[in-house]
Amino acid sequence: MRVVIAGDANTVATTSAQIVSRQLIGQPTSVLGLATGSTPVILYRELVRRYEAGEVCFSRAKSFNLDEYVGINPEHHQSYRHFMQQHLFDHINMDPVATQVPQGLADPQIECTRYEAAIKSAGGIDLQVLGLGANGHIGFNEPTSSLASRTRIKTLTEDTMAANAHFFGAQEQQPSLALTMGIGTIMEARHILLLATGKHKAQAVKAMVEGPVSAMAPASVLQFHTTVTVVLDAEAASLLDAQQYYHWVEKMRAEITREKLESS
Repeated sequence: MRVVIAGDANTVATTSAQIVSRQLIGQPTSVLGLATGSTPVILYRELVRRYEAGEVCFSRAKSFNLDEYVGINPEHHQSYRHFMQQHLFDHINMDPVATQVPQGLADPQIECTRYEAAIKSAGGIDLQVLGLGANGHIGFNEPTSSLASRTRIKTLTEDTMAANAHFFGAQEQQPSLALTMGIGTIMEARHILLLATGKHKAQAVKAMVEGPVSAMAPASVLQFHTTVTVVLDAEAASLLDAQQYYHWVEKMRAEITREKLESS
């Protein structure tokens, strides 16, 4: 697991966008796994900027989103389809047919099976973007989720619903169920990029990076993945014991890269 402590949220965005951009430049037909939530917004804003500047192209890429609320219309202003259109898809040149989000109005069991098959048919996910819940969830895989789970229906915890409540109006019914890629599905991505910012994520970050692997901290399973990049701001990294080591590793990586460029 590569841990990058990027300083502030803006640096998290630029560092993460560079990773996504390199993926698309090196493999224009990449299959991206995408996430919603407040942290990925900063990444999408930077990717849109790079697209508008002609630095990255999405025209041959495909995407699969992690999750969607059950029973919500894709045109609803709080659906994750709407979120992705608003923050990314409407501003880049990705083919709309190539952007998949679980269908919240479909029969849940049939949709979960269909979604898994669609990911497999696309050749699997090359780069999976993840946020991190304050309780350690990835996607909507809440604590106690099976570490081998596949795309399925999940009941959201009270904490997760409370964290998302401000997105819904006082008269709106907030969904308590979601369709989500399973942890086993996420772990099959070839490269995983996780972003976390803010002091309220610090305990979850510590459990993920330095704690024991446990279903009570679902993101800790990423310790078993061979290619994970975790990009944090200083506050999210504040409880990590090995901060000095993570900074040292990044310094050495930068020096090796510089030496290679100078010798080429």
